[in-house]
Order: sequence, then C-alpha cells, then structure tokens
Amino acid sequence: MSTPKPSIPSPMRPIPRFIFASRWLQLPLYVGLIAAQGVYVFHFWVELLHLLEAAFGNQNALQALVTSIGYRSDVAVTSLNETIIMLVVLALIDVVMISNLLIMVIVGGYETFVSRMDLEGHPDQPEWLSHVNASVLKVKLGTAIIGISSIHLLKTFINAANYEPKVLIAQTAIHITFLLSAIAIAYTDKLMTQPRQGSH
Repeated sequence: MSTPKPSIPSPMRPIPRFIFASRWLQLPLYVGLIAAQGVYVFHFWVELLHLLEAAFGNQNALQALVTSIGYRSDVAVTSLNETIIMLVVLALIDVVMISNLLIMVIVGGYETFVSRMDLEGHPDQPEWLSHVNASVLKVKLGTAIIGISSIHLLKTFINAANYEPKVLIAQTAIHITFLLSAIAIAYTDKLMTQPRQGSH
C-alpha cells in the first residue's frame, strides 16, 4: 500500500505574500524592547549598589536613594531607616515586574504576531508560551499591569505623607480601573472561548 504524499501548499500570490511579510516590520520594535530591558537591568543594579553602599554608611549613596524614591522628611536623613529600605526594595520589585512584562510582550508578541520560535521540547520553554494567543496574552498583560500598579500604590501609601490626598485618591481610582478592566477582559475571553451549549 503506497503512502500518500503530503500535500504541497500552493504558492501565495504576490500581494498577500507582501502583506504577510510586513509582519517583520515589528522585529525592530521587539529589538527596541530588548534594549529597554537592558536599561532596566542597569537601573536595577545601580539602585541595588546604592542600597548596599548606604547600608555601610555611604552618605552619597543614601542621598541618591532618597532622591530616587522621592522620600522627604522634616529632619535630615543621615542613615537608612525601615521606610527607606522598604521603598527601595519595592522599587526593585517594580523593576523586576516591569522586566517580566517586557519579556511577555517580547516573547509572546513575537511568537503570536511575527514567527514561531520552535521552542517545543526546550527545557526552558515558558509554560504559558505553549498555549499563547492574542487573548491569553491580553489577560496575562492585564494581570502583570495590575501587579505593577499594586506596587506603585503600596509605595505611595508607605510614603503617603509626601503626597496630597487627591494624588492618593487618583492612584487608587486608577488601580481599581486597571483591576476592573482586567476582569472584563478575562470574562470576555471566557465567553468567547467556552464551547457553545448544545453543540454536537
């Protein structure tokens, strides 16, 4: 019994081929995001180095930290305190979460909209990448943005004495808006993907 030959796809017409090839225009955008990721890595290590130096009494590093986190006090800050340490650590966590968001956009976006990365079977393949599509990517990005917004809101509340009440209210309202938007996106995606009732 002869084995059937695999069907050969018909060649694309010039205009559809040109339109489909235009997806590669997104490649410089993802390369730019990788460069931005490098900037975040550099910023993370600068802040961490300042924190370590300030812990050993370096006043210049301490003042750099105070300036970067926007901390203000009625008395001169001459040593690390719990509030400054907490704000710096939250800032570092914020950098990590934004970096994670960049990875999701770079890897997920490239896989979804540009070209397959052929990572099947790779030991380091992200678990979420095996079933990624535009809808899954939107939900994951929304969840990541909520996490980043939560960190920013926590930093604001810890340093609340340096903010006006309207700023606190506005940041809280924005965070709630992000939360409701992510819930709406996830619910819409669930409605669109759940099987039709009574289908055969």
